[in-house]
Formats: sequence, C-alpha cells, structure tokens
Amino acid sequence: MTDLRERRGLTEQVYGPAEDSYLLAQTACESIQSTDLVIDIGTGSGFVAAQIATETGAQVVGSDINPHACRAARNRGVEVVRADLLTPFANDVADVVVCNPPYLPEEPAAAFDDWMEVALSGGHSGRELIDRFLQTVSRVLRPDGVVFLLVSTLTGIDAVVDEAAAAGFSVAAVAEESYPYETLTVLKLFR
Repeated sequence: MTDLRERRGLTEQVYGPAEDSYLLAQTACESIQSTDLVIDIGTGSGFVAAQIATETGAQVVGSDINPHACRAARNRGVEVVRADLLTPFANDVADVVVCNPPYLPEEPAAAFDDWMEVALSGGHSGRELIDRFLQTVSRVLRPDGVVFLLVSTLTGIDAVVDEAAAAGFSVAAVAEESYPYETLTVLKLFR
C-alpha cells in the first residue's frame, strides 16, 4: 500500500488533498447553497471544507479524530472539532454532510500512534468506518438534508450502496473518475 499512499499526496500525519478530495469538493460545491450548514466528517487537512466555504459561502464545520489534522484544518481557516465521526453534533442540524472516509482495505493501526494508518485504513473490508458513518449520519441531518460520500472500487461500491439503503437512504452516483488502480465515485444519499 505504500505506493498507493505516495500517489495520494500524503504527509506523515495528515491526509493531504488528492484526486479523491478534489472530486468530492467539486461535486459537493455544485449542490450546496450559501445558507446551508455543512459538516465535513474526517476533514483531514481541511481542503474539502475550505473549498466548500470559499466557493459556496456556506457555513462549514469539520471534524477529525486526528489532532494533527484538526490543527492543519484550523490553519486552513476551517472551524473544526476533534471527534469521532458525528458524536459532537446535535440532532437535525446539518443541511449537508460530506465525507471522504478511510477506505483502503487493510487493518487499522492498533493504537492512535500512526495517524496516516488511521486516515487510510477502512479495516479488512475497507468499509468499517463507512458502515459506522452510515448507521449514524441520519441523526444529524435535517429532514431534507443530503450526504455526499466518496467511495472507491477498492471498498466495494455496491456493498456501500446496500448499507446506505439499509440505513434508510436513497442513493445516486453523481460523479465518477477512473484511475489505473481504482475508480472513485461520489454517492449522494437522501431520504
């Protein structure tokens, strides 16, 4: 996986913007209004959150479990909270939730001492964090809220769609880019 990590433009402790970040930011910006409250889960460097705020004028709050990522996002001007997924957010607060989760199918670090491993590993299936996210994201969404979730063929897009449907969402693939090693898809989830 080292070669894939190098292609992702990573630093030692914070996931840096790469092709998946650009695709998610561009796709989300096409639908977000200036009056929306947007939550960026797993904000990493804060790139996606900053792009959304700059291009749409929406209020954006990021969250990340990695303290180094929180610092990087703040340095980018992003309001950010250190948290595991959606835990600090109130019910029915977000118009839009965006998420570029760890999705590489490999086991995560045993402890939070390898932040890049935490940022990349989606567990054995690549979907462990995605499944947790899908089981909880509806709590923070307003009734007409939407989710933009980036997934990879490395994760199994059909399995993610099935899990989203089981969580009560309708799903549409709204953007896709292919690379020699994977295809990235942005899924739009809505109720």
